[in-house]
Amino acid sequence: MSAPTAPPPHGLQMDEPSAQSAAATRILLRPLATPLPLGFLGLFFATMSVAGLQLGWVPVAQGKYLALAILVFTVPVQLIACVYGFLVRDLVAGTGMGLLAGSWGMVALALLFSPPGTTIPALAWMLVLAGTTLCIPAFAASQSKVLAGAVNFMTAIRFWVTAVFEWGAPHAWETAAAGVGIALGVLALYAALAFEVEDQRRATVLPTFRRKLGVVAMTGDLPAQVSQAHNEAGVRKLL
Repeated sequence: MSAPTAPPPHGLQMDEPSAQSAAATRILLRPLATPLPLGFLGLFFATMSVAGLQLGWVPVAQGKYLALAILVFTVPVQLIACVYGFLVRDLVAGTGMGLLAGSWGMVALALLFSPPGTTIPALAWMLVLAGTTLCIPAFAASQSKVLAGAVNFMTAIRFWVTAVFEWGAPHAWETAAAGVGIALGVLALYAALAFEVEDQRRATVLPTFRRKLGVVAMTGDLPAQVSQAHNEAGVRKLL
């Protein structure tokens, strides 16, 4: 499919060769599937794995195996979701998935190289920073895809509560972090299912709480989808 070429800005005259060149310009768009379900399923795996360790469902001595599993499973699938998020022209998805991949990779490496059962103050500070960065895509997503924004924001809360325990707070904070982690896992699993079914059916079946441009993205016709393509980062001359 191709997007129409935008007219020159008001007051800007184009010479005849430039006008002919602009008229011949075409922007090629390739249909791609949404990467959100893949990224959210990776998130489900990571947060539930760490919650199982925090609640004692997995022996502390075996935490390194969970760390390796997160590195092998969650980080790669979220990196894939990050790349395809940018390819499908969704900055929020690309940014959010990239931050999630880096954050969970950081958590996994900390678990892998630290003595089992110890708290890690350095990890606490990193989790505070990671949670803060996630607030950016969370806020941006709340303007169009509320469900995706809620997943990112709850991940930030999960990181912050875990950070309190890693800084030396009582064991109750570890249990609270695990509880938030399980709630996040349920939300991520629902979000993956909702967006997967929505993309498969080309219609919203399970509530995703889209609003404004998020609604247009699912219900708008082709001209509505590509009307601003000439102003996007991959097309315009400057970022």
